[in-house]
Amino acid sequence: MAELEAFALSLGEKAFRGRQLFSWIYGKKARSFEDMTDMSRPLRSMLQQQACIGALQVAGKFTSPRSGTVKYLFSLQDQRYIESVLIQESGRRTLCLSCQSGCALNCDFCATGRLGFQRHLTVPEIVDQVLYAEKDVQAELTNVVFMGMGEPFLNYDNVIAAAKLINHPDGIAIGHRRIVISTAGIVPAIRRYTDENQPFRLAVSLNSPFQEQREQMMPVGVKWNVEVLMAAVKYYAHKSGQRPTFEYVMMAERNMSQRHAMALKKLVKDIPCKVNLIPFNATAGGYKRPGHKDIVRFAEWLSPLSAPVSVRWSKGDDVNAACGQLAGQRIALHSTS
Repeated sequence: MAELEAFALSLGEKAFRGRQLFSWIYGKKARSFEDMTDMSRPLRSMLQQQACIGALQVAGKFTSPRSGTVKYLFSLQDQRYIESVLIQESGRRTLCLSCQSGCALNCDFCATGRLGFQRHLTVPEIVDQVLYAEKDVQAELTNVVFMGMGEPFLNYDNVIAAAKLINHPDGIAIGHRRIVISTAGIVPAIRRYTDENQPFRLAVSLNSPFQEQREQMMPVGVKWNVEVLMAAVKYYAHKSGQRPTFEYVMMAERNMSQRHAMALKKLVKDIPCKVNLIPFNATAGGYKRPGHKDIVRFAEWLSPLSAPVSVRWSKGDDVNAACGQLAGQRIALHSTS
């Protein structure tokens, strides 16, 4: 809000005009200065000349016939592409946000990782994904997860600023406990996040309890090994008093043996946490989705575990909108818009 107040002052207006702009853009979801009827016509004309609303252009919208999950393909002003995914369940509307175009981490099982890094998204580009989705479905979102394209903690400042905007009570007003920021394991950022007492929920992609295997699947593990990562997450859990979530992508014949389950239990037993098991979603790599019986058996091997364990069944895989499938490309799908 302070930036919009400063912008208003730069136009020779009072600071309260900046607060009006904030309310119109983030609270009332205005997409045009002409909608701002409590401002004079000359001021609206000046705003149209000096600024614009909306950092993204919609290049495609794809809806899953099975689940109703919606994938948005957005083009950026430099002609790069990103994707967001809206998951709609009874009483719950969750948007999976992107924070980068591409990703630098090159995780072996992730379609986004194979794109390579293109650039960080700005705060307006991140927040505009939320504003567009709410306008599109004519309903407020209940949850936001930074689990789309990119590694949030490599774009730390913009992600935190965007999360605060999404949470702001005079704007989009999504509660901080309903905003999740996920990381593949950027340890210094986890510690910074903890020391800054950020209120948003933290999720950490683990995917293997064994160092050698994890660094093969997730090269970030070479720089920050499993032991160092777990120490940082434990620090977060105990200092913040919040339960982090460990995300574990289940891949057939890779990380679902009883040995993996026992090692995972040992790894997290002293950390107040949650464990999300995510069946692998097909990408162009050589990994395979496990069968239902194997998924159930792996979950049973984790019992008893003090941490809640749940299987997160991804939706939208039929339109390449599920976890790990976002590639930000124009793909051969039938658009619904």
